[in-house]
Amino acid sequence: MTAIRLPGLTRQSKPDRGERRPLISVVKPHRSHRRMRDSLLVRPIERTDHLGWRPLWDGYNAFYGRVGDTALPEQITSATWERFFNPDEPVRAFVAHYQDQIVGLAHYLYHRSTTRLHDVCYLQDLFTVEYLRGKGIGRKLILAVYEAARHAGCSRVYWQTQASNAKGRALYDKVAEHRGFIVYAHEL
Repeated sequence: MTAIRLPGLTRQSKPDRGERRPLISVVKPHRSHRRMRDSLLVRPIERTDHLGWRPLWDGYNAFYGRVGDTALPEQITSATWERFFNPDEPVRAFVAHYQDQIVGLAHYLYHRSTTRLHDVCYLQDLFTVEYLRGKGIGRKLILAVYEAARHAGCSRVYWQTQASNAKGRALYDKVAEHRGFIVYAHEL
């Protein structure tokens, strides 16, 4: 698979012209952050990534309280992993690599919408190693999902998070718009 290197925070203003303009304004990062961002690689997940992906997946689930007695059954984790590699499945994944380690993940899927002609993209899971948070990994993963969704012809990317996820929301407020929706769920 080909690695995706993101050129920064830009998007095409008109696809047929190739013209680029800033998506958001950016404060120059500290020099050490720039070095890290320059060597950070975001790419589609590969089968050989399982050993690096699994601790992040477990950390993501623990963050949302799915640990111990409330942990996901192994059957769900196995099925999730397999879906990434099945071309008939709409579920996809990116990983972020830094210094020969997987330091972040993003899982996303495409689906139809009753309010749009083109598919939309749901960014279902986003997680980075705790010791590197705030260094641009989450942003690069989100931008990779934006680019993949744009390439797939999607008209929107959306996601949800807990209201108490202050660190995550600080990033999300910079790269997307909160439209005030509240999520309801009912387990069957």
